[in-house]
Amino acid sequence: MSSPSPPAEKSTVLVFGAGNFGSCLADHLGDSSHKVYMWSRSEELVKHFNQCHRNLEVLKDHAFSESITAVGPEFPSAELIQNMDVLLFAIPTEGVRETLTSLKPTLNESKLPLLIFVNKGVEIKTRALTLEIIADTCGPAVAKAATFISGPSFATESDDPIGVELAGALKNVYAIAAGMAAGLGFENNTRAMLITRGLAEMTRIGTAYGASPLTFLTLAGVGDLFLTCSSSNSRNFTVGFRLGKGEKLDYIIKTLGSVAEGVTTAKGLKAIVDELGVVAPIASGVYDVLYEGRAVSERANELLSLPSIRELDLSVEGGKPAKRLMEKLGVEADA
Repeated sequence: MSSPSPPAEKSTVLVFGAGNFGSCLADHLGDSSHKVYMWSRSEELVKHFNQCHRNLEVLKDHAFSESITAVGPEFPSAELIQNMDVLLFAIPTEGVRETLTSLKPTLNESKLPLLIFVNKGVEIKTRALTLEIIADTCGPAVAKAATFISGPSFATESDDPIGVELAGALKNVYAIAAGMAAGLGFENNTRAMLITRGLAEMTRIGTAYGASPLTFLTLAGVGDLFLTCSSSNSRNFTVGFRLGKGEKLDYIIKTLGSVAEGVTTAKGLKAIVDELGVVAPIASGVYDVLYEGRAVSERANELLSLPSIRELDLSVEGGKPAKRLMEKLGVEADA
């Protein structure tokens, strides 16, 4: 199987997903004179977009680039896929395995396109990161050639793609916690505490998983965490804020208008934390509110009354999940 070639200056791109992020990326690529196809499962959205260059579901008032063509609801054909320079996946993590399973038979193994993934999450049932899902469905060669975007950084520019993936996924859970605190009326001091302790938890989890602790001090780690926990534009922060105001999760999800990956990631993260035996009270607290019916105010008070712990109490042993993934990729783990 050949490695994907760098895309030409003007590329042909297929974006999987027509939600907020997928639509924004497609529009930016279209404005940059690339030829863009955007796949959606909604027949109504596809027809309306191609007629009016407007998205029925998100960014409804925005006029999209004329160089974007919507395709679907059927899965893109092998002919279309094999003529693409870039495949860009902007779908929730829970949908990645199904999409890649459909994609695998259409790939021309002698001429792979560049595969880029922008989702940030953990698959609930398997606790798998996207890199592992790619290996499971498309094989290790495709997984090793994949590119990940997390925060303002590319994982291909890092020697720790597992850490970059974890940082991008986990920060969404801590953004929900920050939103809950804001919804309850706590102010900046509490948010600063949550970001600081959230970063410590992310680093402990990542190190026990097999990632480098230094990755969590980069833009993909603390940079993305700080932004997501501090912005009302964050979907995950918004979920937490509305929970803090007393709204029910089902109603929030129904009316949010887009996917907040932190909600599903919290369930996968709970399983990872239990498996690794990591102390992660904030992540556990978010899980309790989302899935165990605990009251936001009650769980917040419990967290605020916890005694101080060593913020950088990193795991000396561990890394079993990362080692399993490296075995799937056919890569020898560092001793």
